[in-house]
Amino acid sequence: MKIDFAGKRVLVTGGSRGIGRAAVEAFLENGARVALNGRTAQSTAAALAELGNNESLLSAPGDVATAAGCEAMVAAAVKGLGGLDILVNCAGVDRHGRLGNIDEETWDYIIDINLKGTFFCIQASLSALRESGGNVVNIGSDAGLMGSEDLIVYCASKGGVVNMTRAMALELAPGIRVNCVCPGYVDTDMVRRDGIEQADDPAAAEQKVIDYAPLRRMGEPAEIASAILYLASDDARFVTGAALQIDGGSTAGQ
Repeated sequence: MKIDFAGKRVLVTGGSRGIGRAAVEAFLENGARVALNGRTAQSTAAALAELGNNESLLSAPGDVATAAGCEAMVAAAVKGLGGLDILVNCAGVDRHGRLGNIDEETWDYIIDINLKGTFFCIQASLSALRESGGNVVNIGSDAGLMGSEDLIVYCASKGGVVNMTRAMALELAPGIRVNCVCPGYVDTDMVRRDGIEQADDPAAAEQKVIDYAPLRRMGEPAEIASAILYLASDDARFVTGAALQIDGGSTAGQ
């Protein structure tokens, strides 16, 4: 996707891998300056090195699972970029588990990163985004639009992200747009590591994921990045509070 982001300052949380990494690459290709967030200084530095330590790319490590971590990470990004035009909340985790087997640690781990982290990253970015008239793109999931019996906490977290996006769009309009992308299964290390590779029969698990959507495949990270860029661009200047499904049709019958 070619959209002119020249001069735009972007922060991508969870930018060291998966969908976040694809978004970082896409913004850079389209002229933006990007602050890449990974959970640790080591993971962030490794991602920057793999991207060639681009002069338009800077490091903003930090754990989004705490409000203090969000505030420090956003402050570093805003300082390094000289402001902020676009915040992409892409940091996320999942764990499979059925209701009777989920403990408090699992609940806190998923909710703190996926939902609390998204909230406090936006809160920490408000001043900079108001100054620039910027916008936010959150990463939800088709699991935030429908249920899944073995992803209960993940569904709760992403359902919260989707509805929080709508509420924030109302509160922050007209100055700041807030939207959400809702991917289905995407071929990332998280899907493979936390789902397919943990199954008793990984080949069967992979086929189940492929068959999950009517288009009979997983999405590609770059396809989700294209949706993120659209919502972040001036082409979407009349779009706010949207939950854009990029899911191969998985939610079409829901």
